[in-house]
Amino acid sequence: MSSNLAAVIRWFPSQKQAIEERAAQDESFRSICEDLADAESALQKLENSQSPKRDQRCSEYRELVDSLANEIAAALSRERTRWIPLAKS
Repeated sequence: MSSNLAAVIRWFPSQKQAIEERAAQDESFRSICEDLADAESALQKLENSQSPKRDQRCSEYRELVDSLANEIAAALSRERTRWIPLAKS
């Protein structure tokens, strides 16, 4: 498993299988996973920095991380609803 997927699975541990399956088939999803992992890595570095703009930049990256996590959650939700069988009448 790539470190990008590991970052996403930390957010959504109960969706591990769905994440791995989706990433294997969907380049766009893999890209979002990579963006989340990169943003988390950058945030961690910023949190340990002594930069005068540290607090502002951390806030920006937290928003980015949250936005990417929400985008992944929406993609996983769409995937689940796509495969729900219709009830027989």
